[in-house]
Amino acid sequence: MGVTRLKRKDRKNKTVSRLEVQHLKLATNLEIGSRSKQSAKSQVSKNNEILNKLSSEAK
Repeated sequence: MGVTRLKRKDRKNKTVSRLEVQHLKLATNLEIGSRSKQSAKSQVSKNNEILNKLSSEAK
């Protein structure tokens, strides 16, 4: 049996759903007192730390 190609609509849906999952993984809403504390080793907190340092030096 030959390999079937996805129709254009299905290929688009596959890509969109993959990007949505990626977006949801990146968009973590952390609240104060939340069980999901952001770790100090995460790239987001490292970036925030650098941005805070640069903005305080600029003032």
